[in-house]
Amino acid sequence: GLDILYIPMYSYIHARQGRRKHEMKLKKLEVLGWTVRDAGNAPIVSCAAEAARELDNIKSLDREHFVVLCLSVLRMLIGRETVSVGTLSASLVHPREIFKPAIMANAASIIVAHNHPSGDHCPSAEDREVTRRIQRAGELLGIPLADHIVISSTGYHSFRDAGSL
Repeated sequence: GLDILYIPMYSYIHARQGRRKHEMKLKKLEVLGWTVRDAGNAPIVSCAAEAARELDNIKSLDREHFVVLCLSVLRMLIGRETVSVGTLSASLVHPREIFKPAIMANAASIIVAHNHPSGDHCPSAEDREVTRRIQRAGELLGIPLADHIVISSTGYHSFRDAGSL
């Protein structure tokens, strides 16, 4: 399931029975392993720098982690999932794993990212090929790839900012 799911929290103005049902649904999501957060507090991700801030926790990891950020039409972060954990220098990822959390979260677009444990945030030839595959899959599904970010302890590379998307 999604690592983090942003959903609108139930208004306490509603009837007591409705609130209980909503709280039960939240508990079920948490039992399934989802971290549920109030959509009213969801960050806006409108540029690569904001996405990099959301991905700060993966930049110094010792293995490659491939993460999908699911965005609403207004570019609010509505979900985040680590779809692959690889080795020191590679992370195997397929479009079906990338788009599953996006479909589940009803995302309007996605940003994908992965870290380079080496500290070099320059994209490899494999990174460029994966980006092209994800972009094509997103076009078919109607969930566009907004950016692909390669992040490391020394900085980040945005395919969008570099003109590659």
